Amino acid sequence: MAEILLSLTIIGVVAAITLPSLTGNINERTWNTQRKALYARFSQGLALMPALNGYGTLTEGNESKSAVDTAAESFVTEGLSKVLKINNICDSDHLQDCGISSKITTMNGSLITFPNKMSELNPLLTSVSASYGYTSFSTLDTKAAAFETINGESIAVFYNPNCQMYMNERSTAYYGYYYFVYPKICANFVFDLNGNKGPNTVGKDIGFMTTLYSSDSIVVAPQLPNKMAAGTSAKVTQQGAVSICKNQAEELRLPNIDELVAVFVNQNLIYGTSYKTSTAYWSSNHAPNNYAWGMGMESAAVWSYDTSNAKWSVHCVKR
Repeated sequence: MAEILLSLTIIGVVAAITLPSLTGNINERTWNTQRKALYARFSQGLALMPALNGYGTLTEGNESKSAVDTAAESFVTEGLSKVLKINNICDSDHLQDCGISSKITTMNGSLITFPNKMSELNPLLTSVSASYGYTSFSTLDTKAAAFETINGESIAVFYNPNCQMYMNERSTAYYGYYYFVYPKICANFVFDLNGNKGPNTVGKDIGFMTTLYSSDSIVVAPQLPNKMAAGTSAKVTQQGAVSICKNQAEELRLPNIDELVAVFVNQNLIYGTSYKTSTAYWSSNHAPNNYAWGMGMESAAVWSYDTSNAKWSVHCVKR
């Protein structure tokens, strides 16, 4: 009897040690599968929409007239619901009714309030800055909307009704040439794969997808490495940046320029609202004459840099 009790005790101790890790691994695999399926559905669905801009209204309020903001909600009801199977739709005052948690944990462990409008998602999206004689486009400060899918995902939508189409900037790049990414951002989706259930953490059950260009739209959903959520401030050439990602893990690579745009849009969800940066990051996209594209995370400007001389920071994503 004593030997049986001792064996049961040992089994219990081993189970207590290994079960959390085993459960975590199962959750990770489940989330990864769900995430890929959700991305596929969105990519296929949005491709069926002739244009992503122009939904809803946005009228600024004054002393005699209250503000009218139906942009994101109309985008869901009049656009997305035609190409995706949606169960429930919620306005900005009732996001929690669609399974959106009021508090979430960022990738770096900060607890933040879930954003309710575009300026809360990232204040830089709605600011206007002048640089080198040019004034950047800023998205409208629209309120968020949310919906639930038939598969149980809860998704918040941040929408820019004035988004524009792709205009070939990248194919005509030269050194010093740059453009702002604001006009190309049509919608940003922050999803929770299991609704109100935990852990409500970005990089686990919570993720994001960014849709660019009003027509011939694309959906980008960069998967960031959990152990390097904030990237690295090491300033290196583009080839050095490629090596940094590869040396950290075989599954890591440089993001393309569209993935960097998605990182910019969602940087508060990744790093926390107190995170500030004035640096630029390399992308994997090349431009003519030995140049490559990089992006400033503070200005949201995309530049072409000399790959052999210019040195910028590194942000890796998973393959």
